Amino acid sequence: MKLFRHGPAGAEKPGLIDADGVQRDLSGHLTDIEPATLGPDSRARLAAIDPASLPVVPAGTRIGPCVGRVGNIVAIGLNYADHAAEAGLKAPGQPIVFNKHNSAISGPDDDIWLPPGSLKMDWEVELGIVIGQPTFHVSEDQALRHVAGFCLVNDVSERAWQMEYEGQWVKGKSYPTHCPIGPWLVTPDELGDPQDVDLWLDVNGQRRQTGNTRTMIFGVAHIVSYLSRFMALQPGDVIPTGTPPGVGMGHKPPIYLKAGDVVTLGGRGLGQQRQRVVDSPV
Repeated sequence: MKLFRHGPAGAEKPGLIDADGVQRDLSGHLTDIEPATLGPDSRARLAAIDPASLPVVPAGTRIGPCVGRVGNIVAIGLNYADHAAEAGLKAPGQPIVFNKHNSAISGPDDDIWLPPGSLKMDWEVELGIVIGQPTFHVSEDQALRHVAGFCLVNDVSERAWQMEYEGQWVKGKSYPTHCPIGPWLVTPDELGDPQDVDLWLDVNGQRRQTGNTRTMIFGVAHIVSYLSRFMALQPGDVIPTGTPPGVGMGHKPPIYLKAGDVVTLGGRGLGQQRQRVVDSPV
């Protein structure tokens, strides 16, 4: 299944994409796509619904983040060896873990805010994992059973705040609108092998990133199992899994986002995002 959320920010309704790509409204069957509705039983009930019986979502309706009420964003850094090299950093021996504040979440086509005074705002296309049930001390063999689905993530990063300020990366990762997710939550059976997903990102129509999840240092099952050793992952938690090479910081000289730029990104089976960079209203 491909699930999505539609409507005004803060008042999104659940939806489903049918086999013909038509957006259907699921609000007659559940209130939202959120932690309480991500478990295997709930997904099985949704899979049994005849999509043709669902109302069509009106054309032009805003698409929101594909999961509501996300409790935590636990991200993985430097998970592609070639990206670590372009950043001038050694490939890690264990997953590098950091947080993005959940207030950074936005819709896949919402504007990205350029923070006041920002000169180093960057892009990162990523495969996101969405947890479907409580996940604590699970083996790598069992890890994928705890995944509700996958989504496209743009891990927008303010590099000066991330790399040049003291402390942890979270400051450079958490500005509002700096975590567009969606358009779809794609269930594991729909996506197929998560270690064979092509990813790409363009800025102003020029290709900047091209990669495939097969070149991850740490795969999806390993990441979920690894994180579950240190924390009890909860339904709705989102795990961005790292980005392939081509980020703005890696160019020589570096290229960063400015107001008016348009970022488009996509992934095999995950859909596409499009964001315009605008000055922060605050």
